Amino acid sequence: MAAPPSRSRRPALVIFLGGLRGSPVEEMVAGARAAAALDSIQAAIGSGRYEGVVLVTDGLAELPALPDGVTVDVDEGPFHFGSRLAEVVRRHGLESVVYLGGGSLPLLGAEDFARVADGMSEDGVVVTNNQFSSDLVAFPAQALSRTQPPDSDNRLARALSEEAGLSVKALARTVATQLDIDGPTDLAVLALTGEGGPRLRQYLATLELDLGRYLRVLPLLTDRGAQITVAGRVGSHVWQYLEGETACRVRLFAEERGMEADGRAARGEARSLLGFFLEQVGPQRTFGALAELGDAAIIDTRVLLAHFRAEADRSDRFLSDLGRWEEVRERFLRDLTRAALEASIPVLLGGHSLVSGGLMALNEFAWRERERDSD
Repeated sequence: MAAPPSRSRRPALVIFLGGLRGSPVEEMVAGARAAAALDSIQAAIGSGRYEGVVLVTDGLAELPALPDGVTVDVDEGPFHFGSRLAEVVRRHGLESVVYLGGGSLPLLGAEDFARVADGMSEDGVVVTNNQFSSDLVAFPAQALSRTQPPDSDNRLARALSEEAGLSVKALARTVATQLDIDGPTDLAVLALTGEGGPRLRQYLATLELDLGRYLRVLPLLTDRGAQITVAGRVGSHVWQYLEGETACRVRLFAEERGMEADGRAARGEARSLLGFFLEQVGPQRTFGALAELGDAAIIDTRVLLAHFRAEADRSDRFLSDLGRWEEVRERFLRDLTRAALEASIPVLLGGHSLVSGGLMALNEFAWRERERDSD
């Protein structure tokens, strides 16, 4: 490992935590993100590589006692991600920043945070977990002034690279650098695998999550005679991982990577092969076909929602992830979710993290369970 940066060059950890309030399912995910953010703060401080932590929040939730070295910065007006980040950097006089979305990468530990800080020892470098859809971004603060403030953190690393001229240093693609808390599916994966920091594990233990579909998928991942279908924003690193680390065969439909960061989803330009099939035959026949193609299906529904330009709000998306189709108000998503739950094979629905770090975490847990059962 590289030598620690000098004290004057140690970065500050900036965590944005907020913007997820409303329905009970949104509150449930918000609670998990808050717990994970506090675990991340503790891990970063414990690494000894950070000058301090700035926790940026919308002020809508009561925060527990925070460790020494944490400054809380409360939103005071309309929110725009890039403008808010620039304001925080100016207000606190930050020279070197490690940005992390609240609830992102909840499996990162102290050693991981140390590696991120150490990776900033080179000048002109941005360190990130994903150049095209970033959740963690480490960068020299002055570079931010050379970018057009991005609307979301997904575009931050790309903006610093393309507009500020920083070279990208990508973290190794592991479960820890790819798993986020984007929705209830990620909570189910974390609850099943027992992963995460102490606050997050304690919080998950209070939830009543239906893990039945996940338990049906697990043995398939270690079965050479099984086949699963994965569809959505699947990166090449996930494909390589699945090829090398699963025993089953994988049928993969990789579509619309970066649709949020590039703005294609917002502009109504996202298109999906699975979506075109759905248009022709409907949800019931689609899942009937998927049952002929494999023993389970794992689907990033956000791509399908973008394809159909469905006006499903976050509450509806989360309810769909949980399989509670009766409560989903948007018609297309309700019908899709019902058909998925009634399919003859287990179907997992979720967002990008499900077909990335979530799937990797499920596979690693499946192998651990197999080894435990064989002892």
